[in-house]
Amino acid sequence: MAINWFPGHMHKARKEIKKVMPQMDLIIEVLDARIPFSSENPLVPALRGDTPLIKVLNKRDLADPEVTGQWQTWLEKERGVRAVTLTHNQRNEAMDILKLAEDMTPHHDRQKSALRVMILGIPNVGKSTLINTLAGRPAAKTGNEPAVTRAQQAIKLPHNILLYDTPGFLWPKLSPEACGYRLAITGAIRSAVLDFEDVALFEADFLLAAYPELVKARYGFEELPRDGLALMDGIATKRRFFSRGGVPDLHKVSEVLLNEFRAGTLGRISLETPAMVEREQREAEEASG
Repeated sequence: MAINWFPGHMHKARKEIKKVMPQMDLIIEVLDARIPFSSENPLVPALRGDTPLIKVLNKRDLADPEVTGQWQTWLEKERGVRAVTLTHNQRNEAMDILKLAEDMTPHHDRQKSALRVMILGIPNVGKSTLINTLAGRPAAKTGNEPAVTRAQQAIKLPHNILLYDTPGFLWPKLSPEACGYRLAITGAIRSAVLDFEDVALFEADFLLAAYPELVKARYGFEELPRDGLALMDGIATKRRFFSRGGVPDLHKVSEVLLNEFRAGTLGRISLETPAMVEREQREAEEASG
């Protein structure tokens, strides 16, 4: 599934960030803990330079804890990067991020000038909610649909920290292709720009391979279906999702699979591991070379 979703406001955001980033003392990038690689913005390393970077793996409570630990180790291999995890509405954990920001900028004198911190994050990773938690007030708009934040703004935080919020933005091309599916499963891409059933089928195939016991427990299968399509047909049968003529209603099944994943009803699931994305990157490079 090739997705090219790069609206005009996102192109504008990229230009604004490129202009402002050299003035920043530190960067915070908010990631989805279920897809740390796919929710990273590959434009950031080129724009960042040597500026210290905190990777926040948000929605930790929805992700596989063992895999999340692997990601923290993997992300911190990059120079000047620290990776922390976060659960929704945990103010103490969120405030620890500000303490870490201070620790990573030991030579900055906050008595003389504010610590300038830029916060980045693609749509729907929880960036605006984190900002509001840090600020202790509704300083940024939040919403379930991607791309709520549209304009850059500066927000005063405790300890003389100035936080620069930026519009959530994706990149022009999503590669490897599996990244597009994972972003769609988590809701980072609007439903209007993707094939709903195609995305759910990708999820179904992945769940059978990576979390078979969760599938059996949630949907009541004694034996695992042979593939993703069989899983979707089986869910339709068990929940009586049929259209005219007794045909399985795969659209309803798709809604169930995607909504239950996003809500955490299926269990704590990560859609990618470091080993998996390294393999996908190698395969993509070989295919293009």
